[in-house]
Amino acid sequence: MSQEGAQVTYAQAGVDIQEGARAVAAIKETVHSTYRPEVVGDIGGFGGLFSIAAAKNMEDPVLVSGTDGVGTKLKVAQLAGKHNTIGIDLVAMCVNDVLATGAEPLFFLDYVAVGKLDSAAMAEIVSGIGEGCRQAGCALIGGEMAEHPGVMDPADYDVSGFCVALVDRPAMLDPARVQPGDVLIALASSGLHSNGYSLARKVTVDAMTREEALAPCAALGGQSVAEALLTPTRIYVKPVLQVLADVPGGVRALAHITGGGITENLNRALPDSCNAQVDLGTWPVPPVISYVCQQAHLSEEEALKTFNMGTGLILICKPEAADAVEAACAAAGETTYRVGRVVPGTGEVEYTGAGTLLA
Repeated sequence: MSQEGAQVTYAQAGVDIQEGARAVAAIKETVHSTYRPEVVGDIGGFGGLFSIAAAKNMEDPVLVSGTDGVGTKLKVAQLAGKHNTIGIDLVAMCVNDVLATGAEPLFFLDYVAVGKLDSAAMAEIVSGIGEGCRQAGCALIGGEMAEHPGVMDPADYDVSGFCVALVDRPAMLDPARVQPGDVLIALASSGLHSNGYSLARKVTVDAMTREEALAPCAALGGQSVAEALLTPTRIYVKPVLQVLADVPGGVRALAHITGGGITENLNRALPDSCNAQVDLGTWPVPPVISYVCQQAHLSEEEALKTFNMGTGLILICKPEAADAVEAACAAAGETTYRVGRVVPGTGEVEYTGAGTLLA
């Protein structure tokens, strides 16, 4: 209980408004670097403003929204003391989701909760968010930095993101259009992306000293375990939108392979009348994923419903357009693998070549 008559300031309660102002000043350049012509005003207002005048040229404009976080990958960043890439993961998890409709992300907002606000650390986190937005071509138009003394440890933080995208309804990707005979084309992932980290941490860094986690690892080509786990999630927005423009109508639907792996995400891009038949062994598994699976002694079946296994997105394409889609992906800088086909079924994922994925 405070002494009777004594003033207790907000700063004394653990919230430093002046440090918050310094944090806002520190991130302004990053925020401005993401702006598109449609951004109205500047950060600091009560709401971010963005013109959607471009929607006037669409037949039936549809706004697509998405929100996500990074999960316990944050713990690896805190262990390594590296915070400038976690924001890329945050943006990626949101924009790759809305991309599943064929929509173009327009703008992004972030929410960062910290135990104790540090303007330099906040600038590092937001620098990654800015980089993610630049990669996705969307504007960072607002956010919130919240200090939670007594709720979070001083060095702890969590991040959430929110994005809004736009697509013309006639051009939307739609699982209802998928047909037997369609081709599955996978775009390579950069690693674990941002899913399965509770398991990945449990069998790797949680069982290591900090020195061991940061030491070079032969199984990872000389990368440390922490470095490999912190590889940023690949952002597919610009290349996929280019492919959709270059091969109109060639892609019917796509799946973002996130938590639940191929098994529990590819089915989301299927109608009830079709199955996706995936040929195991037709693409390489990144070393970090193989390493984690080995450390966890995961079965192939369990691995396929936990991690992306090297497939960040899977495009479902018309068979006659598959070659053109692959060529357009290559021109856009993406590595692709033809991993299967659509067959009659009940909306599930099935596999061929059992035992070859982790061989």
